[in-house]
Formats: sequence, structure tokens, C-alpha cells
Amino acid sequence: MTREENEKRIERLKNIVLNMPDKPGSYQFYDVDHTIIYVGKAKRLKQRVSSYFHKEVDRFKTKVLVSKIEDISYTVVNTEEDALLLENSLIKKYNPRYNVLLKDGKTYPSICITNEYLPRVFKTRQINKRFGTFFGPYSHTGSMFAVLELIHKLYKPRTCRMPITKEGIEQGKYKPCLEYHIHNCKAPCCGKQSLEDYQASIAQAREILKGNTRQLSQHVFEEMQQKAAELKFEEAEELKQKYMLIESFCAKSEVVSHTITDVDVFTIVDDEHNRTAFINYIHVKNGSVNQSFTFEYKRKLDESDRELLLTAIPEIRERFQSKAKEIIVPFDMEWQLNEAQFFVPQRGDKKHLLELGEMNCRQYKFDRLKQAEKLNPEQKQTHLMKELQQKLQLAKLPYQIECFDNSNISGTDAVAGCIVFKGMKPSKKDYRKYNIKTVEGPDDYASMQEVVRRRYTRMMEEGTTLPDLIITDGGQGQMSVVRQVVEGELGLHIPIAGLAKDDRHRTNELLYGNPPKTIALKTDSELFHVLTRIQDEVHRYAIQFHRDKRSKHALHSALDDIPGIGPATREKLLSEFKSLKRIREASFEMLSGVIGTSKATKLMESLGKK
Repeated sequence: MTREENEKRIERLKNIVLNMPDKPGSYQFYDVDHTIIYVGKAKRLKQRVSSYFHKEVDRFKTKVLVSKIEDISYTVVNTEEDALLLENSLIKKYNPRYNVLLKDGKTYPSICITNEYLPRVFKTRQINKRFGTFFGPYSHTGSMFAVLELIHKLYKPRTCRMPITKEGIEQGKYKPCLEYHIHNCKAPCCGKQSLEDYQASIAQAREILKGNTRQLSQHVFEEMQQKAAELKFEEAEELKQKYMLIESFCAKSEVVSHTITDVDVFTIVDDEHNRTAFINYIHVKNGSVNQSFTFEYKRKLDESDRELLLTAIPEIRERFQSKAKEIIVPFDMEWQLNEAQFFVPQRGDKKHLLELGEMNCRQYKFDRLKQAEKLNPEQKQTHLMKELQQKLQLAKLPYQIECFDNSNISGTDAVAGCIVFKGMKPSKKDYRKYNIKTVEGPDDYASMQEVVRRRYTRMMEEGTTLPDLIITDGGQGQMSVVRQVVEGELGLHIPIAGLAKDDRHRTNELLYGNPPKTIALKTDSELFHVLTRIQDEVHRYAIQFHRDKRSKHALHSALDDIPGIGPATREKLLSEFKSLKRIREASFEMLSGVIGTSKATKLMESLGKK
């Protein structure tokens, strides 16, 4: 499309917008093939749709959407809620490319109560509302099986799949099966349980599935008291057993407050890149949480949390057939619903429900991440490399990262270590140790420059692959001296970052840039943990090398002037005992077993042990 054609297209679309009313409604964008690519909602159609064509629109994805629009249509409705419901209906019908879509939950089971003459109660993953009434889906199957177990213990609904009819019962076509004989069914098919009693049991099972356990419990208790007053003790005992089962089930539920009778709770948590949102739905009935489910939304146009939540609420409420008059949300909502009100709690039980929903969202996000890592173990490392690349705005993925650290005591036995991480994992075969050769005294900066110079000069001479990122164990000073060598002397363009520590010697910031700036990084994030591990690893590596060298030096000094103990004998002693302290503690037999009786005798005498 030429520039002139595009300008004509935009002008034509703006003319359509000018004729739109300032009323609630839904709007639809079409592409060149007249396929719906986006469905939106608006409290004021003209104002909302015209915002897409403002010059100051800066969101890239929105600009892409606008570049695809060839036509616009709209539907006017009476209320904001109708606009929400209409948008939801059109999205499900047309599945537009640029709309966020609720991730399907078909893999989760539901509980069905059939429409048969003698209804059955069972779990299923096939939803066909003509077949019966469905409750769920249940994201936690343990909860679903607990409910089913309670219903089967209380009411003993039939489990057979036989098509039972009223005429068949009257004609005596059916016989009691094994389930009747083991007391798992009351055999309504044979008239041993009346139709009225069976239907009453199914009605009470429905109340349990709706979450009305408290009301049901009270009803059973009152009926039990009445039977006892009428001296019908057997029936009263049977009701008592039912009452205790219901109470036990209620005790296992998350009880919030009996003053909360019927509310919906919605919370939202984003992933680290703000591309996916996790929305948790909790339904509370008569003080108990009887339904909790987390959905996943993929952002298409950088939608805000408010926009996503507003899109999700009508659809989720429709899925779960919720008629709750109060909807608890984490922030104020711009829209209003006719049949329900939004409420943002600040404290108390309702605030606790929001926290519970957020906890469920975070756990679901964590589970999804772990599941993805199991399916693709390298995905986690790639994700971390991309995150670090984005944080530092690097030109390429930081696959190979190198980190340096010095170690000495007042300048003696000065050493340095270089560790290498490839794909966010330590590559120990590439680790290198360095004895400081040109620096006298405790000069960490000069020592660092010597090691970096030796490291990359040799890599250039050998044609070895240079790192994608250098990390110094220190702040601005270390970064500056490394940059002087890498860029100033060697003319290399390798990104350099620094990990600085606080007064308690704990890593607290990542530095990058020239001049260095602090890069925002959450201390509980996976990337921060990996960077801390890199810093701890290079520190451990340099310290261990320094200790080994110091130990060898001390051993050499103590054994150097002993007659008959030459370099080969010292190496044997060091290899076997590791330190002078252990040599002093060793017995004559242990020493003679390593260096012979004669040398062991001289060594013992020199150490003052004989």
C-alpha cells in the first residue's frame, strides 16, 4: 500500500468514526478480506474508537492493528454491562486475531447431574448441557473427588448406566445389583427407594455442588432434632450421620466468614515480561470457598490489567453460572454492571480473599514455569539470557559470561580466578587460575588489569571465542580498570557489568553502562539468583586457589631447610597430607609409609617430635 492509499484509508475510517454515537456498545474492526480481527467495547463508542487514530498513539501493537483495519462496524446497546456481554459473545463467536483469548479449560473435569428419570452424579470432561447440569470445572481434582465422595456417602445415587424409565420400574423390569447388596445404592430402580426420596437426595446434592453446605447442614440438623422428638431414633441416627459428614466436609473447606454469603473474587498477576496474565476466580458461598480456578490470558495489544480483568469477569461468571451480587477486585473498575457491584476491600475477610486469590495466581504461574522447564530444560536458561539481554540492552544474547576476582593477604601469594558460564551454567573446563606476576603489594586494580590483559591477549592470539559479557566482582572502580584494558588497550567491544555488594557483603545491585548505572533487578528473581551464584562461584574459586598456594608456600618454607627432604619428597608429603598441620599431626608410621623410614626419622626430629 502506497502512502497516498494509506492516507485515504485512514481518512475513510475517520469519517466512519465521526458518525458513531456517544453511547455504550461494541465495535468490530475488519481486515482487507472483511474478516473480524478485533472486537472491543466502549462506554462511549465515538470517543473510544477515535482514540485508535490519534497521532500520539505510541503502542507498537496498537499501530500494527490500525494498519490492518479496512472497515469498522458497531452495535449500540443500552448499558455498560450489555456492552461487556456483547463483546464477550462476539469474541467467542469470531475468535478475532488481536483479542485476548481465555485459555481453554477442557482438560479439567466437571461434575454432572444428568437429566434422566433417576439422575446420576459423576465426573466428566465432556460438556453437553443438553445431557444434564454441570458444576465446575475443577482445577484441583482432589476437591472434586472430595465432593463426589461426600455425595455418594450421603445420598448413594445410582452409578449404573442403565436407561431406567418409570414404566420399567412399574413393570418390574429391573433387579437389585451388587451396589445395592454392598449398601452403595438404595435400588430406586426396583422401588426399594421412592422416587420422591431419590429426587430429594439429588436436590440436596445440587445444593452441595452450589456451595450451600451450611444451609443444608442446618436443615439436616433441624430434621434430626424433629425425628428425635418424635422418638424415631433410627431415622434420627441416620440423619445424625449425614449431619456429621457434612460438618466434616465443611471443616475441610477454606472458611472465611459466615457473614459472606455469596461473592465472586477476581485477582490478576502478570508474568515477568508482561505478556501473559493469570486471573484467579474464587467463589464464596455461605462463608466457604467452594470454587477456585486460575485462567491464563495472552496479551495481544499490551492490554492493561484493568482491561484484561474487565474482559475476563463476564466470561468467567458466565462459565460458572455465577449470580453473585458483589464482585471483589484488587483495584477500582471504570465500568459498572447492572446485576452486581465491584468492591475493593482494604481489610478484613474480604481482603484475605484477595490475598488468597493472588497466592493462587502466583502458584499457578510457578507451576506453569516448572512444567515448561521439565518439557524443555534449556528453555529456562534461554529465558534468563533473554531477560539479561533485555535488562542491559545488549546487541546479542549473553551466552558466554566471564567473571574475575582477586585474592591475596597484604599482597602475598596474590592470585586471581576467571570462571566461565555458558548458557547460564558453569563451564568448569574453561575456568582459569592466574598467579599475579607484575604487581607488587596489595593492588587489586592493577592485579585485575594484569589478569584481564593476559586472558584476552591470549584468546585473541589463539582465535578463541571471546565472551558476550564480562562481569566484575565489584563496583564502578573494577569496571573502569577492566574497560581500560579491554577497550583502551586491546580495542575489544565486550559489554562489561559489575556486581556490587552492600556493607554486609551481600550482593545488592547490578551495574552497567559508561558511566555505570544501577539496573533494576528484583532480589527474589531467578536472574538475580543466577548472577549472585556467578559472583559467589568466582569468589570461591579465587579464594580456594589462594588457600592452596598459601598452603604450598607455608609447607615449602617449613620443610625447605630439612636435610634429606627435597622437592620430590615435599610433593609426596603435600599430595598425601595436604597441609603442614596434618604433617605435624601424622604418626611416624604414617610418615614412613609415604617417604620411608630414614626420611621420616629426619622429619620427625626437625619438627621436634622425636
